[in-house]
Parts: sequence; C-alpha cells; structure tokens
Amino acid sequence: MIYLILSILSSSLIFVIFKLFSKYNVDTQQAIVINYVVASISGIIAYSEPIDIVSIPKEGWFYGAMALGLIFISVFNLMAITTQKNGLSVAAVATKMSLAIPIVFGIVVYHESTDALKIIGILIALVAVYMTSMKKAEGISITKENLIFPLLVFIGSGIIDTSIKFFETNYVAENDIPIFSGSIFGFSAIIGIFTLLYKAVKGTLKLSYKNIIAGIGLGVLNYFSIYFLIKTLRYDNMDSSTVFTINNVAILLVSTIAGIILFRERLILKNWIGITLAIISIIFVAFSI
Repeated sequence: MIYLILSILSSSLIFVIFKLFSKYNVDTQQAIVINYVVASISGIIAYSEPIDIVSIPKEGWFYGAMALGLIFISVFNLMAITTQKNGLSVAAVATKMSLAIPIVFGIVVYHESTDALKIIGILIALVAVYMTSMKKAEGISITKENLIFPLLVFIGSGIIDTSIKFFETNYVAENDIPIFSGSIFGFSAIIGIFTLLYKAVKGTLKLSYKNIIAGIGLGVLNYFSIYFLIKTLRYDNMDSSTVFTINNVAILLVSTIAGIILFRERLILKNWIGITLAIISIIFVAFSI
C-alpha cells in the first residue's frame, strides 16, 4: 500500500509542477526533454547491478520499452494539442478516463475479480473523473474536427498503463524495474533531444537555467511515479484494475485539492460532487480487495 501512496503523491506533484510552469514562464518542451533525461539517469542510478549495454537489447522488455518511450512523448504532445484545441478539461478527462482500458484488460486477460462493489466503484470513478475535471458549469464541448486529439490521448494513455502491466507481469524481473523504467524514459529523451537539436539548427533554441531546474524536478518525480506504480502492480493482494482505479482517481483528487490550497483555484458545484464521488469510489474499490 505504501508504494501506491508514493505513486499517487509523485504523480500529483507532477501536476503541481506543471501548474508552476505557466507561473514562472518555463519552456514546457525544454523542461519535458530534460525531464526524460533525468528520469532515465535516475533509473540507471537506482539499478543495483552492473549495467551491460550489450545485454540490455536482449531483454524481453527492451522493444516494449522502446515503443513505450515513443508513446510517452507522443501522448504528451497530443495532450498539449488537445489543451490548445479543446481546453484543459477535455485533456484531463481524456487522460484519466483512459483507466477504463487497463481495467478491461486486467479483467479480460488476467481474469481479475469483478464483484458488484468493485464494478460500482469503477463506474462511480469514471463519473467522478468527468465531474472533477469540469471547469465550466455547462460541461465539456468538443468540435467534430478536433475530436481526434482527445481520442488519441485516451487511447495512448490507456495503452501506456496496459503495457506497463503487461511487461511488468511477463518480462520485467524485480531487480530490473529501475533499468526498465529508465529505458522507457531514455527512448523518450532521445526523441526529445532530436527535436531540440532541430530547433538549435534553425536558431530558435534558447536554453535557460529555469527550464533545466524545472526539468530536473519533474524528471525525478516522473521516474518515481512509474517506479512506484510498477512496485504496486506487483503486490499480490491488489489486482491491476483496483490499482489503476485508485491510482488515477486519487491523483485527480489530490491534485485538485492541491490546486485549491496552493493556487486558490475555485471549484464549481460539479467539481465538489466529483470530489465526493471520487472519495466514495476509492472506498468502494478498496473494500472490494
């Protein structure tokens, strides 16, 4: 349970840092690339065994980590586009509602428990995600031409969680969790570095210390959010559908409360209903374990 709490706190702090980016005019793209570099280095440092570069590509999870690295940075860019085209609420809902994908995967593929209390808790969780993410009383509005972006965020985010569960179960040994996590971020970093190099060639790249510092803080938290999530998924008494439901809803809950306390964000009635439903859903799913 401690790993789940640490995963929730790490991921929630990521949202707090993102909120600070706009306040201090941090270049998001630069910070994200540095974040991936730092997260990858964190995995290498945390790996307790000698690193054999030659043997890593032979690991069963290697190509999966490569694919996840590409998906990680692609989903982030799609989230940015979704926020610009449809608004922050749409991006938040698309990201968090994606928990439905790993939940279905866990129930169908791994035959995880489906008692009534758990199913009710999951359904309430999905409603809670929607209600908590609303920033306008009239709800979410998505134009047909921009529907593809939140749809891709939904699918991409779901694939990430589902893939992490799949590789953790079938290919990643206990001691390999740090290097597996670090490799995912390493491939994301490589792609990101190429985008910065392209900007450098065009003469539009301007590095600053605040972007580097922001990226370092984000990178450490990003690494531990994945590391603790994988450690939680290895807990025998808690199946993945339970983990992903509690993890995603709790992150939304904690980050929303942090927004109220730290940034004095104002919530509409739907948000408060969503928060209440989020707490109820966590209790229902937790008691179904």
